[in-house]
Amino acid sequence: MRTQLVMLSVLSLTRLHVAASFELLAGECIAIQGPSGAGKSLLLRAIADLDPNEGTVTLDGIVRETMPAPIWRRQVTYVAPEPGWWADTVQENFAKWEDALPLVEQLGLPAGCGAWNVQRLSSGEKQRLGLARALALRSRVLLLDEPTSALDEKTTCLVEAIVAECRSTGTGVIWCTHDGLQARRVASRVFVMSGGRMEESFA
Repeated sequence: MRTQLVMLSVLSLTRLHVAASFELLAGECIAIQGPSGAGKSLLLRAIADLDPNEGTVTLDGIVRETMPAPIWRRQVTYVAPEPGWWADTVQENFAKWEDALPLVEQLGLPAGCGAWNVQRLSSGEKQRLGLARALALRSRVLLLDEPTSALDEKTTCLVEAIVAECRSTGTGVIWCTHDGLQARRVASRVFVMSGGRMEESFA
């Protein structure tokens, strides 16, 4: 995999007390670990340009600041552990529900869930739907922030398999997880955040 072209480059990116530099290859998954409060979510949000930050981030050699923010975020997509909702029913929260429906069903939810009121969703259902919404964008890079924290073991395996499918088509993934075993399963490289810095772990 190391012979592939660099897709995403992060150089001296800082956000509050977090600093990081690394490269992500096409089809690669790197995992980020660290204690709560270490800055994992802040880093992902900074890469997606959702929060103020300093440093250089490029996608396929294109500097982030030369691209309109909405277009950048469609290509470098942040998936929060608790997705946001702005409309009453599930399908109203998707740009194109019909396009996302195969992913929704692949994640173990019924086709009819589009008509459900968001308020009736469990934490796990919200997490899966948030992931389906992001996957439907067919982003170049997925920034996954604890995407299975509310899921059982069977559904977690399902999510891991679906993300692996995306990687096989060239999607790059940065996956934050508290689960050390999951980090080793899904990623080819693992980084640890501590003291405001991120370093690769070779353990």
